[in-house]
Amino acid sequence: MFYKLKKAELLNKNIEMLNNSLRDSNIVELVYVLGKKKEIVKRNFLAGIFRGIGIGIGVTIITAMIVIFLERLVKLNLPVIGEYITDIVNIVENGQR
Repeated sequence: MFYKLKKAELLNKNIEMLNNSLRDSNIVELVYVLGKKKEIVKRNFLAGIFRGIGIGIGVTIITAMIVIFLERLVKLNLPVIGEYITDIVNIVENGQR
């Protein structure tokens, strides 16, 4: 009798530990998402859109910082480099190739 109670307590403890670990690892959400293909497509579509927007904003900011840096280099009147930088800045500002 005592052996059965001890075994039942150990089993309950193990089940509780398993339940906590599954809850902590968000396995329920994973099973929910894997069950619905439309949900996966929707999440990936939205993630792709926001990734694209983020890349566009990031490239714009980096390019603006580079142009500002090059404009400041032009103001230093460096002999040979200044002419090339001036051409680059003019091409970027005018949108020419």
